[in-house]
Amino acid sequence: MNGNTSTAGAFASERLSDAAALAGQWKSIDWNHAEAEVNRLQVRIAKAIQEKQWNTVKRLQYLLTHSYYAKLLAVRKVTTNKGKNTSGVDKELWTTPASKMRAALSLTDKGYRAKPLRRVYIDKKGKKAKRPLGIPTMYDRAMQALYALALDPVSEVTADTKSFGFRKGRCCQDACEYIFTALSRRFSPEWVLEGDIKGCFDHISHEWLIESIPMDKSVLKQFLKAGFVFENELFPTVDGTPQGGVISPILTNMTLDGMQKVLQDRFHTNRLGKVDIRFKNAHKVNLVRYADDFIVTAATKEIAEEAKELICDFLKTRGLELSEEKTCITHINDGFDMLGWTFRKFNGKLIVKPSKKSIHAFVASLSETILTRGKAWKQEVLIEKLNQQIRGWANYHQSVVASEAFAHIDYVLYELLWRWAKRHHPHKGKWWVSTNYWHRKGNRNWVFSTDNVELLRVDHIPIVRHTKVRMDATPYFDTQYFTDRKFNHGMKRLSGRFRLVWKNQNGCCYHCELPMEISDEREIFFKVPKSYGGKDEVPNMAYVHKHCQQLYLERRSKE
Repeated sequence: MNGNTSTAGAFASERLSDAAALAGQWKSIDWNHAEAEVNRLQVRIAKAIQEKQWNTVKRLQYLLTHSYYAKLLAVRKVTTNKGKNTSGVDKELWTTPASKMRAALSLTDKGYRAKPLRRVYIDKKGKKAKRPLGIPTMYDRAMQALYALALDPVSEVTADTKSFGFRKGRCCQDACEYIFTALSRRFSPEWVLEGDIKGCFDHISHEWLIESIPMDKSVLKQFLKAGFVFENELFPTVDGTPQGGVISPILTNMTLDGMQKVLQDRFHTNRLGKVDIRFKNAHKVNLVRYADDFIVTAATKEIAEEAKELICDFLKTRGLELSEEKTCITHINDGFDMLGWTFRKFNGKLIVKPSKKSIHAFVASLSETILTRGKAWKQEVLIEKLNQQIRGWANYHQSVVASEAFAHIDYVLYELLWRWAKRHHPHKGKWWVSTNYWHRKGNRNWVFSTDNVELLRVDHIPIVRHTKVRMDATPYFDTQYFTDRKFNHGMKRLSGRFRLVWKNQNGCCYHCELPMEISDEREIFFKVPKSYGGKDEVPNMAYVHKHCQQLYLERRSKE
């Protein structure tokens, strides 16, 4: 008995020491070096694609997917993104440094079998119908992230030039600027085909993907044929890519790439099939696509109809079709909505502003925060939560004609906050409520604030025109161009002392020293903590990635 107990105790202590060693290994990783090593291979893949050396591409992809550093980055990606706390059918989560390191060391394609996805249904905005979402296990997510690292250079080099969704260095604002460029002039096209692909993620042909996507076919089949579990019942997957999969956006983009060439071959050439310089794009056909949402401009309604037929034929070979209900041809004077904006001409002038749907959705979100979730919150907590929402929504719409919408949001906020304050103090008079929650700050009256924080004034956020990305730029060849863009975006969007903090750091994270996107989840880090006498001033402030800050705090707690 004593012998068994001592053996069990020795085994337990050995496991603890292994866990401690793995945790130490994870915490000591040089992420800059890891990024550089993986990027070096990705650049080589991109160059091989340009030169159409497909055997070299295959060999380099094998090297990358078996690289130690690529496996580390794959695990970090799935443990730091928004779905990090969502488990698959095995209920497993990687929450500790030891479990992350163990997972990275275990990633392999030898005998790999993907587990079924956990099917959940999420609400669609403003609709009763729900969207199916497939959640892979953590291991399968990491495998997808690993193979996505090898597939992304292929996708970038072969992508349509005016495809902006789920691509490095491109965003919704770039799509908006290219739509504006295509439609804003006096001689611009007047007809627009608004395209909507019916269940794009769910209906892509597996046969087409396996035949056309340049990656390890056996691994790709595992991703596609994993099946899903719903209410303890297993269902096979015969087509489509899982909407919760890490690699799914890349597969979807590669499926739809080529749409631009189909339109160019028909409308930008003469009868002999050559580009006619004199009449180049006389049909005024332009495609702008963001993931599976796209628009096609045309000189006449008949040309738009013809473009629609061409796209239908293009999609049919991939197992897809246009939604007849949502696909329509619109005159620019009537306007159309895309990516949360309304594009419409008034007296010959194109105006782009936040769509009514976008404004209504944001108002509903504010109402839920203030009147539902914020019932028991103190004023300071409520202000912090609202400021996060306001910054995100305003930053998205900051590059269009949004002043009127911003002023409307300020009015809605005041009305909602007044109801919130009255609910907290039903027996107090209006004067007491107003003086207790609204104060004078500088030259401003009626500022919803405390001694520490104040609510952002939405209509004080400046309108900043977005600089569109170069169509021919690729993150793997034009590294400095995209680094400069990230920095300049921050300088445009931030103001006051936050802009100075960004400038002092050259737009890089204080911890990992890698360039930051203005849209990244980030925090302000105080070099000398306030608890140790540090001041809330620019020299003591730094921007950090949220996940880098979490790693930093974990290390500090162990010291």
